[in-house]
Amino acid sequence: MEALHGAVFRLEQGFELQFRLGPTLQGKEVRVYTNYPAGGLRVDRLKFAPLDWVYPNGLEDDRDKYCRLDLMVAGSYQYHFSCGDQQEVGGGYIMVEPVLTVGVNDDVLPFNSISSQTYQTGRLGPLDQWLDRLRVAKETGYNMIHFSPLQRLGVSGCRAVADQLQLNPDCSPEGRRCTWTDVGRLLDTLRKDWSMLAITDVIYSHTAADSEWVLLHPECGYNLVNSPYLRPAWLLDRALWRLSGEVADGKYCEQGVPALIHEEQHVQSLWSVLQQVFSRLRLWEFLQVDVDEAVEQFRVLLETSDRLESRPERKQQLKMVQDPRYRRFGNTVDMSGALDLLLPPSLNQSDIPDCCHTFRRRLEELNFDLYREMNQHAAQAIDCIVGNVVYERVAAEGPQLGKVTRKHPLCPRYFLFPFEEMSVEEEEQLMEQRQKACLLLACDGWVKGDDVIRNFAESGSDVYLRRELMCLEDTIKLRYGEKPEDCPYLWSHMTTYTEMTARLFSGVQLVRCLSTPLHVTQAMLAAARAVRSNLYVAADLSTADQVMESVYVNRLGISSLVRGAAAADSAGLCREPVGAFIQPGLRPLIPATPHTMFMDSPDSHSNMESSVLDILPTSVLVSMSCGATCSSRGHDEMLHQRSEVREDPQYSFWDRVGLQTGMLAVKLVLNRLHQQMAAEGFTQVCVEQLEGGVVTVTRCCPSSQQSVVAVLWRDIKPPEKHHPPDAVSIFLPGRVEEVLLEAQTFVRRNNMTDDRDMNDPADWTVEVKERIQLEDSRAVKRAGVVSGPGRGGEEVVLERFTPGSAIIFRVGLDPLSRQQLGSLRRHLIQFGPQYQNGSLAEPGPPSVLSRPLMTIMERLTLADLNILLYRCDAEEREEGGGCYHIPSGAPLSYGGLQGLMSVLAEIRPQNDLGHPFCENLRHGDWMMDYVSNRLLSRGGAVGEVGLWFQAMFVYLKNLPRYLLPCYFDAIIQGAFRTALTAVFNHMSRFVQDGSSLVKQLSLGSVQMCGVSPSWTPPPLSPHLKDGTHPLSDVTNQEDHRCVSLAAGLPHFCAGTFRCWGRDTFMSVRGLLLLTGRHLEARNVLLSFAGTLRYGLIANLLGLSGSARYNSRDAVWWWLQCVQEFCSLVPDGISILRCPVSRIYPTNGSQPQPAGAWNQPLCDVIQEVMQRHLQGIWFRETGETDAGQSDRNITDEGYNVEAGVDQTTGFIYGGNRSNCGTWMDKMGESERAHNKGIPATPRDGSAVELVGLCKSAVRWLVELHSNGNFPYVSVSIHRGGQTYSVSYVEWNRKIQENFERKFYISPDPQNPEEDRPELVHKRGIYKDSVGASSPWCDYQLRPNFPIAMTVAPELFSVEKAWEALTVAEKKLLGPLGMKTLDPDDLVYCGVYNNNLDNDNFHQARGFNYHQGPEWLWPVGYFLRAKLYFAKKLGKEMYERTVKVVKNILSRHAVHLERSPWKGLPELTNEDGRPCSFSCDSHASSMAAILEVLYDLSSAAQRTRV
Repeated sequence: MEALHGAVFRLEQGFELQFRLGPTLQGKEVRVYTNYPAGGLRVDRLKFAPLDWVYPNGLEDDRDKYCRLDLMVAGSYQYHFSCGDQQEVGGGYIMVEPVLTVGVNDDVLPFNSISSQTYQTGRLGPLDQWLDRLRVAKETGYNMIHFSPLQRLGVSGCRAVADQLQLNPDCSPEGRRCTWTDVGRLLDTLRKDWSMLAITDVIYSHTAADSEWVLLHPECGYNLVNSPYLRPAWLLDRALWRLSGEVADGKYCEQGVPALIHEEQHVQSLWSVLQQVFSRLRLWEFLQVDVDEAVEQFRVLLETSDRLESRPERKQQLKMVQDPRYRRFGNTVDMSGALDLLLPPSLNQSDIPDCCHTFRRRLEELNFDLYREMNQHAAQAIDCIVGNVVYERVAAEGPQLGKVTRKHPLCPRYFLFPFEEMSVEEEEQLMEQRQKACLLLACDGWVKGDDVIRNFAESGSDVYLRRELMCLEDTIKLRYGEKPEDCPYLWSHMTTYTEMTARLFSGVQLVRCLSTPLHVTQAMLAAARAVRSNLYVAADLSTADQVMESVYVNRLGISSLVRGAAAADSAGLCREPVGAFIQPGLRPLIPATPHTMFMDSPDSHSNMESSVLDILPTSVLVSMSCGATCSSRGHDEMLHQRSEVREDPQYSFWDRVGLQTGMLAVKLVLNRLHQQMAAEGFTQVCVEQLEGGVVTVTRCCPSSQQSVVAVLWRDIKPPEKHHPPDAVSIFLPGRVEEVLLEAQTFVRRNNMTDDRDMNDPADWTVEVKERIQLEDSRAVKRAGVVSGPGRGGEEVVLERFTPGSAIIFRVGLDPLSRQQLGSLRRHLIQFGPQYQNGSLAEPGPPSVLSRPLMTIMERLTLADLNILLYRCDAEEREEGGGCYHIPSGAPLSYGGLQGLMSVLAEIRPQNDLGHPFCENLRHGDWMMDYVSNRLLSRGGAVGEVGLWFQAMFVYLKNLPRYLLPCYFDAIIQGAFRTALTAVFNHMSRFVQDGSSLVKQLSLGSVQMCGVSPSWTPPPLSPHLKDGTHPLSDVTNQEDHRCVSLAAGLPHFCAGTFRCWGRDTFMSVRGLLLLTGRHLEARNVLLSFAGTLRYGLIANLLGLSGSARYNSRDAVWWWLQCVQEFCSLVPDGISILRCPVSRIYPTNGSQPQPAGAWNQPLCDVIQEVMQRHLQGIWFRETGETDAGQSDRNITDEGYNVEAGVDQTTGFIYGGNRSNCGTWMDKMGESERAHNKGIPATPRDGSAVELVGLCKSAVRWLVELHSNGNFPYVSVSIHRGGQTYSVSYVEWNRKIQENFERKFYISPDPQNPEEDRPELVHKRGIYKDSVGASSPWCDYQLRPNFPIAMTVAPELFSVEKAWEALTVAEKKLLGPLGMKTLDPDDLVYCGVYNNNLDNDNFHQARGFNYHQGPEWLWPVGYFLRAKLYFAKKLGKEMYERTVKVVKNILSRHAVHLERSPWKGLPELTNEDGRPCSFSCDSHASSMAAILEVLYDLSSAAQRTRV
């Protein structure tokens, strides 16, 4: 969730809107508030109520919880959210579109079906004649009438209303007075009988200049009493009026300004005259102070002041105080500030003259600055006046008004003057007479380029003074103030006007919307919606500022923006492109463009010159839009430029017009077609500009792929200047079923003499043909037919196609493609009801498609699903394949469906049909064949899925190629979601009932667990029961290829390095046990148990059965997994009795075949403990193929040692030349001299190993006490004697010594500290004890939280919490944990294994564990934090849960965005991506999943 006040979100009624937490808000106290009316309450836009959170899976999971709104009430609603103590930290608006109904059955009229025609009410005549005149709209297919105001108008004409509550007297026939009730009955007839809606203009910014009610309530306008800051502007306006009259009378001819201004010299002379006018007015005096008076007042203050010392804090400059009445020299000075500024440290009488002199000088400087400021206003005003004169009287493109007269003055008047003419002196006196000055009212208008949110008539604006207003002279700008109390009469009057309009009309069109204060329009529309909830609101904002458009649309709830045909380009006409992807039902709400009503009649705001030849093509272009359309009466009759319009002010009756007039017949076809396309779901649009002004517009129905293609030839030049291009060829995909319309504009006579005659509609006619076959067309001919699967179509050539022409084709798919599409959609219904429309039954479909895909996928094992969904390139290449590579693009992450879905997820929401992925699909069948053949080659159940894809793709290959991306996505997406369902059906209740993050992470189990042809796990005992080897569904024989767990993708997934002992055991709990894959987990544990040798578990297994035993921690991670298995799996304790097939029964034995040497698991565990307590020392040969991985190791590094300190009970081992824990980077650079040197040997007692050992020993004590483990102690042989050490004693030793040895006290004087000089962080736990390099013990690393998690009993709560706090502050990154304290001298947070330089600590990735942020330690850190927070009380635990959820939200975002759908092995510092990291790592995913399990378990215990 974020601040989205500028985004437009449009939703239809009936939708459910969900608010979900963004990652930065998860784990925080967030409340969502909205003013949407809940439970049928009345709409109150100022009242906000909180929404309740919904938990869909019953878990309080921040990622999945949401607030919901069931949108049933039209309007614009605001929402915002709070976070903790912060109020309104983000928010936005929701637009719920009104539902418009017509006819006696209240049939719904969609917005995109609207065809509106504008009527000037004054030209309709008396009300009893309206239906006869309006019938023209009905008979030509319009379904909405837009009326200009029906109220009594002022002298300005149709747009200025004189009385908002009175019906125009012209509406009443002779002898009868009509009322609003009569209007209502007529509008009801239109809606019910004619199925036509009616909307009308509402004007809030101004009223007519002759509005009587304003003269009675002048406070409703801006006048010189309530807005005295307008006084200078008013005086200027009067001076300009007098100048205009004098110019008209010829008084300035001698100065070069005649009444007829038409030369540049006249303009230059006008500049000089205007400067004289400004000079005579002395307007600067309204800003200045009377210097003499102020100095005298200052002198008196100095003489009478008791203050003899100045204040220590002096003001820097004098402050001018504006006279609220705006009189000449009426301003004053802040005398207190003047004294602070000018008073000397000690004041004597002799200092007063000097102070006054200084004060006078400062005032004169200030007055001069204000003089210059006013002169700047004057210069701008002169620029505006002269610019207006040039446009109106000199410029060729202007109206060329001719002589200056009082009817056409030099410049417009900005203020009303309801008095007789008077002298300048009398006008100045008039300003002081309140009863008369209140009638000097400002006119309305607009300002080019101004901030439309700002009210230009308010104080602080100099628009009137600077003459920047495009003025509407016969209007009065209304002054509302900020609230109804500021002008009660005006608010009441306009609210009544609004409510009356809403009762009568289905909608309104806002006039002069940008000139009306936004809060006023908001309040008025709220009043209108209280009367009519489904109110349609249109507005012509006439601004190119899209941000400002969005503000108005959101705050006012504008249903449609009225735009001219110039905006009807590809983006403007388009709702979605042809071939667009099918979006899921539940999807993120993305900002939309405001709905548009395109106007085909001349745009009053456009300066584009158009010809008569452009009338027809423009109408066709607009009618093809995926939006509403509008026109004006007379345009269709081609009367908009005819002289008879001026001579006959009233519209003609229908019986005097007929379809033969103008292009009415064309408009009937266009309106019906426009409405039909909207009703039938033609939502996809494509606009293409061809040569020479020829444009094609395609509207397409995505379900049936029926298309309507319009070809039109626009022309904005006179016809004789047009040079027609050569014949234009157009390819129409599919089959032309008919020509819906062919229309051409022709000349009537041949005696036109000039451009003006040529552009007169009286000289032109439109010839129309409807519903003809292509062969009967006069304008085009068929050039050829293209056939072939997916590539069929027809080519037509425009032969006698001239400017001003249009032709519309109905194009359908060829019969084969239509059947194939219908059949395909029928098979897709299993994935969603959106495919029902356009589906067709198919006789004898392929047998594999005769049943749902789910029934096929139910047979798949999770190993099969690994093949279907995942497998990276290295895994695919092991079997002779590889991931699909898109030319000019990157290879897919996976060969399975996830590889495709990751790319499609980026393309689909944006409908990015130009993506190389889509290009590849359109150009060939390669990708489809890859998907099906890859699966078919596997055979069995996987092959059956491949057969299903193959059958589905047969349909797809027969469709037009532009449809392939859309329907390929539909097939892949449906199959993918079905596969996920199959996956989760195999998994535990924790996963099935878990959050979306739990499910995403659990898929890591399927990613990582698969059968590898190049890596075979150690053999299991043949005596093991419970179906060790499942039957192959291909050979019906036992499949001995067991699943193995890849360490990470793509680097550790194939060959020798696929499966590592340590990494496997780190991942087993999260990816196998918690997901319910108990059998696989058991087999992994028993399989690796068979590798026990020297008391260690193999860390790496070679292809020939050789193994590496260089990891002294793998065995302890293995023991922890066995313990977890016994705890988490029902009857898990039985694993201790399972037989283990030992590969190496003794240290020196050769590898044994499966079953040759069996041993129960409990004995294997005892041997591990026995050998460690006895002590382990051996030397690796380094000669195996596994050993080649340590080509950099030194000779000493092959010496492996491990044991138990008999005093402390701590596990220890290693030396300075090898690295036996997970931090196992061996130096590789000869140049930097680190080759063969471990970066992090961590010899001695590593803290996590001590914790793992303590966990194992404690567990064995518990097992024995419960009768589940036969051994109570371990025997060791020393000096020819045998000693017995009980597990209880071993457990006690570790417990007693741990904090004494590992904890670094905050007290510098702590006597227990052996090497205080090495301490650089206190209140933490050492990383090791007894390292060969003592300073390594004291390094802050993320390892002690592991010990906290597995053996929390070792830690005192307060010390643990303090240490975790330090770790969080110093080590925690966005995704992972720093592997070394950033304050450490050798810290380096960027890992680059290819970099070979002279830096010992960095070359060839030597810093692998010296700073880069690894992900899996975060899991243990968070689990430890949750455990000890609970020990600190409920409040601390709840606070910690929120912190943990917030941290996990970052992992959720990464998962969502990663094409690998996994968590990486590591990142560079501050979470920056590392190119050398695995993109998806088993232990990373497992560790985070374990945190979620702990959270879930705790929540369940709380509920119980």
